[in-house]
Amino acid sequence: MLLKHENDFKTFGLIAFEMRAVKTKGGRGTKYEKVYHLNEQQATLLMTYLRNTPVVRKFKKELVRQFFAMREELQAVRVVKAERREIRAGMLDAIKALPESPHKHFKYAQFSNLAYTTALGKSARMIREERGANNKTPASDYLTADEISAVTAMENRIAVLLEIGMTYQQVKESLTHVQAPTKKTTNHIQEGRDL
Repeated sequence: MLLKHENDFKTFGLIAFEMRAVKTKGGRGTKYEKVYHLNEQQATLLMTYLRNTPVVRKFKKELVRQFFAMREELQAVRVVKAERREIRAGMLDAIKALPESPHKHFKYAQFSNLAYTTALGKSARMIREERGANNKTPASDYLTADEISAVTAMENRIAVLLEIGMTYQQVKESLTHVQAPTKKTTNHIQEGRDL
């Protein structure tokens, strides 16, 4: 369908795809299949071009569900990112207030990674690698709303602990005894890219 009407789909943007390895039916070999990544307009066009067989109807229902779930997630991410700004600024101010030392500029990354690892079990670098992000992109751009909330809670705790005079090691020990307040850490953003 996509190849037959490729120009129609290109009207709405480039057609992105990847090659994925899949096991053959017998499980002894590997074959490669092309997986397309369509934007919302391209996916909508695809739905209108397909005949309404039971499989296609199931696909269309799932696609609509995923688009609305993605829209809700993106709105939630915007809200928690806005809430995070003030809390993160508080943590950065607490780090700035630490006594001067030759390595003080490393503290920002050190405490940020502590927030990520205690909240999500992964450093910012690991999150970027896992989710295919550029290493200059903020890891928070690849987090779900729940994940951002968990990191924000840890950043708030770090700021408070620094303000009462704890060292990095004391803060780290204190946070390892705290369970990160996550509701769920599913990766809706990645799922949305697979549409």
